[in-house]
Amino acid sequence: MVDEQTILAVDEIGNFTGKYIRKSVGHKGEGKRHLAISVLLYNSKDEVLLQKRKHKVFDDIWDVTGATHPLHLESGQDETVEEATLRCLSREYGIKEVALKNHGFFNYFVKYGKLCENEHCAILVGEYNGRLNLNPEVGYGYKWMAKQEFLKDIEKNPKNYTAWAKEAVQVLLASDFFNG
Repeated sequence: MVDEQTILAVDEIGNFTGKYIRKSVGHKGEGKRHLAISVLLYNSKDEVLLQKRKHKVFDDIWDVTGATHPLHLESGQDETVEEATLRCLSREYGIKEVALKNHGFFNYFVKYGKLCENEHCAILVGEYNGRLNLNPEVGYGYKWMAKQEFLKDIEKNPKNYTAWAKEAVQVLLASDFFNG
């Protein structure tokens, strides 16, 4: 069960507090700030991969390619941001290998009823030109969209996107990802 995952509590600048929490604890009420990841893949046609996400709070709206949390594993080890991202891409799309670059971090808090997102989130980006097989447990669908078209649409229709997709775009604009 996904809620049984153990995730890493962090402070407002992303430093591990030394505490592990259940994923469900991090996402209920006011939550507890924890480490998270957003990933955005692009292809050789200068398009980005978006997912129509299945989510308790942000359901049936567009998101970046994928999202997850680094986990505290049964072995006692903690996943790195890169390891967690590759696990996410494998589970969500069947992608086994992609070179990733961390473009930075952002904090966000969004409350929706008894649920919330209270995260210090990394935004990782990588080029991928292979086959996709979206896991129907995590998404309703996906699409490739030209980078500039994506920027225009997220600005014009922000309610059609997850909170972390909107924050990730701001980090990526600052890193010149959309100009490269």
